[in-house]
Amino acid sequence: MKREDLLKVTEEFGSPIYVYDAEKIISQYKRLNNAFKKVKHLRLHYAVKALSNLSVLKLFNELGSGLDTVSIQEVMLGLKAGVSPEKIIYTPNGVSVEELEKAVELGVQINIDNLIVLEQFGAKHPNVPVCIRINPHVMAGGNTNISVGHIDSKFGISIHQMPHIIRIVENTGMNINGIHMHTGSDILDIGVFLHAAEILFEAAQNFKNLDFIDFGSGFKVPYHANDIETNVEELGEQLSTRFNEFCKSYGKNLTLAFEPGKFMVSEAGQFLAKVNVVKQTTSTVFAHVDTGFNHLIRPMFYGSNHEIENVSNPNANKRFYSVVGYICETDTFANNKMISEIREGDFLSFKNAGAYCFSMASNYNSRFRPAEVLCYKGEAHLIRKRETFDDLVQNQVEVDINLNANKKTSVSEPA
Repeated sequence: MKREDLLKVTEEFGSPIYVYDAEKIISQYKRLNNAFKKVKHLRLHYAVKALSNLSVLKLFNELGSGLDTVSIQEVMLGLKAGVSPEKIIYTPNGVSVEELEKAVELGVQINIDNLIVLEQFGAKHPNVPVCIRINPHVMAGGNTNISVGHIDSKFGISIHQMPHIIRIVENTGMNINGIHMHTGSDILDIGVFLHAAEILFEAAQNFKNLDFIDFGSGFKVPYHANDIETNVEELGEQLSTRFNEFCKSYGKNLTLAFEPGKFMVSEAGQFLAKVNVVKQTTSTVFAHVDTGFNHLIRPMFYGSNHEIENVSNPNANKRFYSVVGYICETDTFANNKMISEIREGDFLSFKNAGAYCFSMASNYNSRFRPAEVLCYKGEAHLIRKRETFDDLVQNQVEVDINLNANKKTSVSEPA
């Protein structure tokens, strides 16, 4: 998006604010589809946790995408956005029996990653199709917090427990229609995908009624100019060939599924914040903005990089700044980063703010969560209002505690 358009958004809707480019989302969806065009049946499930705004979910539904959900609330959001239940896969981790039962009622594809839950579910619902999440014990991902397929991960049923899975399936007579894995995020080496795929193909041979194999996601996107990213075209070429070979040996054309989240929306998003104060100390020049880790926690949580541009003064000489927020703990977005000269009142844009940014925002320090805008063909659409004080207190229940209610009245003796 052009900086002039971003500044217009701040004029109309204020700051801080999240802005998403619908055309970038569309192009990413088409790019991944094209990468796997040699596969007869491809299904993309957009990972709702990356960015769960209803208008964004409706856009993915228009594109033909399904949804990857991890909570019953995300399932309900998907249904509200018009996505049909059979296009929603529900992959919870450690949830209650009640939540699983709700998913059965709603008719979505259930993905189970726990032996005990698998047995309990199969005994009660043998006719409900179930996908099984396998932990392939493959270490992958750009950060330990987002590597989920290794041996110490809480996710998935260990590939070494396959005999237990088979025993449960045979004893309950349950219907296994899919097999799934997710190794981590920010994976660069497509060899990781291909290695894990071989593990999944071997596991799939144990089930004769599969409809799909789900390879999760984890594609790395570029975070700055000249950054490296997952070569999805090369992955598509190699994995498609191997998948088609497997389908031939399996005797059935299965569906190849992915669950991209960050790949779809990360680059489409920008987060705009206004500079309140520029502060010179003995060692650093701080640019204080009207936001904090309550709105964008990834740099503090993951150590993630968000390129920062001064959209108000882009052509000025660059200086070193530390960009910080207004939260009462250290909330540093960038340390000694070269940015075009920053003045009070300038607007800074944080790039790659489409995925896991607003979705992890909070009301810490009793701050309001920001607005969201979706832009398409030059037109900005408000898709979430900025919160107000009424939003902050609407679910609170005020109780008056009378501290004097049980105190006995003392009577002084006469002198």
